[in-house]
Amino acid sequence: MTSFIQHQWYVAAYGREVGREQFSRTVCGESILFWRTEAGAVTAMSDRCVHRRFPLSEKPSHLVGDTVVCGYHGFTYGADGVCVAVPGQARVPRTARLRTYPVIEQDSFVWVFIGDPALAGDVPIPRAPWLDLEGWTAVSGMEPLAARAGLLIDNLMDLSHETYLHGGYIGTPEVAETPISTSVDEEAGIVYVSRRMADAACPPFYAESTGITGRITRWQDIEYTPPCLYKLHSRIAPAGVLPREDGTDPDAFHVEVVYAITPETESSTHDFWAVARDFALDDQKVSDFLAESNRTVVLQDVAALDTLESVIAGEPDGYQELSINIDTGGLAARRMIAKLAQR
Repeated sequence: MTSFIQHQWYVAAYGREVGREQFSRTVCGESILFWRTEAGAVTAMSDRCVHRRFPLSEKPSHLVGDTVVCGYHGFTYGADGVCVAVPGQARVPRTARLRTYPVIEQDSFVWVFIGDPALAGDVPIPRAPWLDLEGWTAVSGMEPLAARAGLLIDNLMDLSHETYLHGGYIGTPEVAETPISTSVDEEAGIVYVSRRMADAACPPFYAESTGITGRITRWQDIEYTPPCLYKLHSRIAPAGVLPREDGTDPDAFHVEVVYAITPETESSTHDFWAVARDFALDDQKVSDFLAESNRTVVLQDVAALDTLESVIAGEPDGYQELSINIDTGGLAARRMIAKLAQR
């Protein structure tokens, strides 16, 4: 019995990863082949030939025009997954077709629908427009996580761990010391967690990128749409500087941190991350710094969560957790995911 949430959109790749060579990624236990047609459209289909299950992503499998040719026996498939040629006979078996998946490119991501394709149009895809929006610059990457997706969700919903796990990068004492507020929009399917620090130390992540040398007003507003997309709206300004009465905020720096949390298997996850900013748009040094720093932070999470997965997997079922106020966002996310699973 799988624990994956079905009939949902998941991020499978960045658009830059998919081109005119076969590209494979496992999403929710399903091995999926991606490639672009000659017109540039992304296709998504099963990465297993119907004949003897040879992966179509493996050489010598290859593309010919808008078809993919299996490198084992030459079964050839169109972009719609239908087999158009088999070796040694003119008749193609009627059942020789690959499972195909609805796929959409949006906000630099390639989204794939896991579940009944007929339901894809009824499920909205959450947005992260800053990743491909004029007036913003983004850096991004993906790290494999040898842990279940739920552990990464818990991690991201409770940012108090920044103080301890990410000190010297993004963590300062004020993150753990400042209480959070949590709310849930049941109709929209979103969990919100907010932490507003009026007077905090400026961590290197922001000091180096913004140039602020003193203490800061630091806002962390989380918006999580289960099961896949997490957004952290960050506002950084010199201490005491707040948005203007008309709602504009020209004296602050804004950073949008986006995570797409995509299960690979029951115990491994694709950890897509991106950092978008509305300042120093053409400064490559700032981009390089944020990319390197955020990847370091992600790898610190990966190391911790890989360890946690091995510990939890080795413990008997029914171990007792202790939750406190900082866990309210993560617990709300768990409840919402459980509701999706029941549906």
